[in-house]
Amino acid sequence: MPHLISPTELEAFMASGSAVRILDVRWKLGVPDGLPLYEEAHIPGAVYVDLHTQLAGHAESPADGRHPLPTEADFQDSVRGWGIDDGDTVVVYDDVRGMSAGRAWWLLRYAGLDDVRLLDGGFEAWRAAGLPTESGSRAVPRGSATVRFGVLPVVDIDAAASIPDADGALIDVRARERYLGETEPIDPAAGHIPGAINAPGSELLRPDGTLRSAEDLREHFTALGVRADRPIAVYCGSGVSAAHGALALTIAGFTPALYPGSWSQWSNTPGRPVATGESPRGD
Repeated sequence: MPHLISPTELEAFMASGSAVRILDVRWKLGVPDGLPLYEEAHIPGAVYVDLHTQLAGHAESPADGRHPLPTEADFQDSVRGWGIDDGDTVVVYDDVRGMSAGRAWWLLRYAGLDDVRLLDGGFEAWRAAGLPTESGSRAVPRGSATVRFGVLPVVDIDAAASIPDADGALIDVRARERYLGETEPIDPAAGHIPGAINAPGSELLRPDGTLRSAEDLREHFTALGVRADRPIAVYCGSGVSAAHGALALTIAGFTPALYPGSWSQWSNTPGRPVATGESPRGD
């Protein structure tokens, strides 16, 4: 199954009468509630998804990370609430170049849904193509999809720490200045996991916000030392944009694991070392 869909392809798919559910996953740091934007304008038929409550579980402590995975039961309830049935095509989108919708793509694939696609370029690309929108809220009939976690690989904090020692690639998709330890606007320590390689999410995109081609992405990751026959895991600040990185790696032909706890868990766990500077192992 393809992992991306263009606005014109989505429009044609909708017009064909095929079973498709569209999820609006607008969320960003500083403005986490995308519901007002959704109610103002969204793709016709789209259902709003709340990232904090539906794509993440409840953190008991900072050491759980800011966006731990939801439970299987809770996520199944959300999926059915979005009107999804087994066999449906699901399209996810946002207005931050896939950085939040990627979390929905990853979770739905992790939960066993086969045909999940990210709208390449997001809501901006839809509008730029001159395609229609609607406003207000939308209620949909409850779906019956079955959720089974575990289809995609994940790593915990110990497994993430061991990947560089196993000659694997632990990829940090945060902005360069956060990786270097020059700034940290959210978490208690600045820097990166020792041995991690920096591949900022912005570098995975074309100027128009669409993902680079599979060939370009494979060349980009290979140049950073990623190898298909070695362990690969990806993290970010809280496990949200890391899912977008996992999508890019998947399109490039790799099989990445997600480290859901990411830097928010690592930096809140006593005893975990912190590296800074250009070197993966630290200055």
